[in-house]
Order: sequence, then C-alpha cells, then structure tokens
Amino acid sequence: MRILVVDDHPSFRAVASAVLAADGFVVVGEAGDGGAALELIESLRPDVVLLDVHLPDMDGFEVARRALGGARPPRIVLTSSRDAFEFGPLVAASGARGFVAKDELCGAAVAALVH
Repeated sequence: MRILVVDDHPSFRAVASAVLAADGFVVVGEAGDGGAALELIESLRPDVVLLDVHLPDMDGFEVARRALGGARPPRIVLTSSRDAFEFGPLVAASGARGFVAKDELCGAAVAALVH
C-alpha cells in the first residue's frame, strides 16, 4: 500500500516513514502541513494518509474533510501524541478510518484500520 506521512515534525515523519516501510508500506511522500498534504494527495494519489491532528496551517480534521471530498479519496488514519479520547467525536466525524497514537504506531495498527 502506498502511504503519505503528514506531520509537522521532521523527526517524526522520518521515524514513521521508516517504521511503515519496514512493515511493508511504500512511503510515497511526506508533508509538514495541511496545504502541502492536500497538494501531495492530489498529485501522488496515495492509498493511505497517516495524518497528524495538529498541523501549523489547519488541523488534520480539516485536511481529512477536504481530502475525502476528492474524486479518489485516500483512506486516512489520524495520529497524535495525545490519546484519541481527547478528541471526542471529532475522529469519527472526520471520515478517517481511525486513530493510532504516535507512541503505538506500527504497520499492523495502520493496516488493521485500512483493510
């Protein structure tokens, strides 16, 4: 599966990309903010987007809403250093397939949500 990693911290993007690649995902790109993410979703057409909830220009919920409105929407998995319960119903309302905490990120967790 082709995946795009979106997070404003370059170090997390690098770790997430390495972890996901080691678990069989093909990392097709990385983005550091919502605007860049939307551009790459359009141009790269990833199957999956690992999307941080907290981005500098717009939150991950808004990025998900916009990305899922496209012609060939990707499957979106939200992530954060915070727990999912802190976001209440926002995760479900976003249209994302689910949520994986950053400290629990692994290919199996993402795959379980997108298959």
